[in-house]
Amino acid sequence: MAFLKELFQKNASTLLSMMLLVAMPVIGSASLTFVLYQYQELLQHLSLGQALLYFVIISFTMAFALTPTTFVALVTGFYFDWLGLPGMVVAYALASLVGYEVASRLDHGKMTTFLHHFPKADAVMRELKNESLQLIILTRISPVLPFALMTFVLAVMRIDRRRFLIGSVLGMLPRSLFFYWLGTKAQDVFLLVKSPDTGTAGKLLLLGLVVISLFGLYYIFNRALQRALSRSSAEEQKY
Repeated sequence: MAFLKELFQKNASTLLSMMLLVAMPVIGSASLTFVLYQYQELLQHLSLGQALLYFVIISFTMAFALTPTTFVALVTGFYFDWLGLPGMVVAYALASLVGYEVASRLDHGKMTTFLHHFPKADAVMRELKNESLQLIILTRISPVLPFALMTFVLAVMRIDRRRFLIGSVLGMLPRSLFFYWLGTKAQDVFLLVKSPDTGTAGKLLLLGLVVISLFGLYYIFNRALQRALSRSSAEEQKY
């Protein structure tokens, strides 16, 4: 209890931001679904400048958890077809970087400083950073882990920015391509975002991504823990 109390007292802004990032996608997607229902031709016949503006806007809405990445992939695929895919990938990359910078500025390294008071937790964190590329890819692959929240968590861990960007794009591609493809095949945008028909093969694919992410993260965390304990034991034996 003392640990949790101290954790919240010293990292209140960080933890509050994380809770908001969990709740905001639900509110944002519900609001935008209503807008699309009222204005189903909203994104049709955009000029090049308007299309570029669209991708910039969705970058920030994803970064601040106003729109889930799945929602964005579906809608973009529906309106832009495959011509919009490069813009979608760039938007993901920009959203990742914006979220990373905002989280870093909000946290100011307070979480890692706090963990210094707990040697074992700090040691595990250092081990995880050594395998950060795999960690990032596994958190991004899962369709059930919120994009903005994972960005915040990874930024708080102070993972290398370049590695973070590469891992984010690589990890997001499998599930994003699937939902983008669904968007290109849809006939009605409102029905698409309300209840996307993934089919049996799609459900198996998404389940497979969740399983890969879950067991991969377990393996990485367990290996980081074992390495941290081994190093701690070796250091204790020296003294």
